[in-house]
Amino acid sequence: MRSTLFTGLTAFVAVAEHRNFTRAAAQLGVSRPSLSQTIRTFEEQLGVRLLNRTTRSVALTEAGERLLADAQPILDGIDRAIEGINAFRNTPSGALRLSMPRIVAKLLIGPLLPRFLAAYPDIRLEIAADDTHSDIVSGRFDAGIRLSERIAKDMIVVRLLDEQRLTTVASPGYLAKNPRPRTPQELTSHNCVRLRSDWDGLVQSVWEFNGTGRRLEIAVDGSLVLNDWHLLVNAVLEDVGISYVPEALVAPYLADGRLVRLLDDWCAKVSGVFLYYPSRRQMPGALRAFIDFVRTSPNPAIERPQPPSQAA
Repeated sequence: MRSTLFTGLTAFVAVAEHRNFTRAAAQLGVSRPSLSQTIRTFEEQLGVRLLNRTTRSVALTEAGERLLADAQPILDGIDRAIEGINAFRNTPSGALRLSMPRIVAKLLIGPLLPRFLAAYPDIRLEIAADDTHSDIVSGRFDAGIRLSERIAKDMIVVRLLDEQRLTTVASPGYLAKNPRPRTPQELTSHNCVRLRSDWDGLVQSVWEFNGTGRRLEIAVDGSLVLNDWHLLVNAVLEDVGISYVPEALVAPYLADGRLVRLLDDWCAKVSGVFLYYPSRRQMPGALRAFIDFVRTSPNPAIERPQPPSQAA
């Protein structure tokens, strides 16, 4: 009886946190019909309705709200107890769920995954690439990663990567048809490819530059706005215009000459890459192993690229 109730409680908390049966089923590794049946059985055992569901939405009843508030600390305590046992193992193990922006997944974490998984074969890693900065607690992620230190105060924050340069780039094809800008102010006469952030929906129409002790904010315009860094870089490679991007993102293209660095004496820096996790949770061993691995592993993707060699 107790095991059946615990299964039902776990299923209920997953649905209550996601407000969605499909996402909860994916988290638990079960089918949606099986999860629905588990919830129905759990409600019948308790003799009370916990969820109001329609074809479009899931909402908690008053009893469901009370049960969720009481159950979450219990499940968190179970997680901590299991993690305490893992501390006695020779190598970290268990599931590790991380949420991070797509650019971080592509540049920083992606190149390290084969080595990390080979070094820790008992860790089951799941990565959700998400540019909206969703709530890692409600999503039951162990940690999140952001490109900024602006993180909620109730989180523990760990720096993974120091400040990174932004760089202005264009393709040789674009520069063959347009004059090369020599100052940031000259960008106002160019077609600038800009990014719309998924996080706040804003278009980056003002580019900030720092150089020779001066700080400039330049309002730019152009014919193309994209909400994905890689689509943006592809547009620049196709001679559409000039853009202002994290240097690591375009390192291969700068190295082989497909893109040209502009205004090299003028750049700004993003504040770095930070991992964060709830302060009320003990750090899982798998998460500690991940942090240590990322901070100590060389990553060619974030090294400053060298210009292509010139033929003699």
